[in-house]
Amino acid sequence: MLTDTHCHLDLEKFDSDREAVLERAVRAGIVRILIPSLNLFSSQEVIKLAKSHPLLYAAVGVHPTEAGTWVKETSAELRNLLESSEPSETSDTSKIVAIGEIGLDYYWDSAPHETQKNVLRAQLDLAAEAGLPAILHMRETKDAPHGDCADNLLHILEEWCSELRSGKSPLADRPGVLHSFSGSLEMARAAMLLGFYIGVTGPITFGNALRRQEIAAELPLDYILIETDAPFQAPHPYRGKRNEPAYVRLIADKIALLHSCSLERIAEVTSENARRLFAWKETA
Repeated sequence: MLTDTHCHLDLEKFDSDREAVLERAVRAGIVRILIPSLNLFSSQEVIKLAKSHPLLYAAVGVHPTEAGTWVKETSAELRNLLESSEPSETSDTSKIVAIGEIGLDYYWDSAPHETQKNVLRAQLDLAAEAGLPAILHMRETKDAPHGDCADNLLHILEEWCSELRSGKSPLADRPGVLHSFSGSLEMARAAMLLGFYIGVTGPITFGNALRRQEIAAELPLDYILIETDAPFQAPHPYRGKRNEPAYVRLIADKIALLHSCSLERIAEVTSENARRLFAWKETA
């Protein structure tokens, strides 16, 4: 029983065969798929999609490359989406289980860094208010990856987690996940000390991804989540092609090899990690 904790199933690349993609995921043993949002519009769309299938869950938020779309009303709009998806008489489970995909992106540089930081802080405040974990995106600069993005993100998260602890928020024990982690082992350790999980994606299966593999081998299994980030970052042997949730098994296979354990063990632990973080029920 595998869980794909990050899949952009709402994107148009799945429009022609979304149901077939879900059927293949079920056959591959996938029991849950979490769909993150990129902006306010996609937040609305992923909620609709999540409600259409029992395997699917949603996260709402504004991606850092979309930070320029943030206006003063955006926070209220996201809050309204959260309230509209709360458990009701017809359903005792909310389909929204996280705030995301949010964070910092200095690679595309589509919004000023200070704007990205402000939008991130506003959404972390919303996560704390809603009691929902955060799905964090981080990407360094294109030409000079000196770690500025990682340093800035970690600083903001340290401040946020300190506020969660001082306020005795239950979220302090499960603040979120660093999605598709590409930082250093030192950053991963600092994030895990704050309570964050580390998301592992398809590039770990590439033959030249030795650094990612070395870091993944050092991560405690209790802090690993597996993600496809579909339709992006397809694992070997599908590199360069459209990714899909069924391929999460290939990521789990590679982690099992790196940790000298069985695929079943990785499936069990990472699915339990996801259940603990996103607080969804035992059965989808």
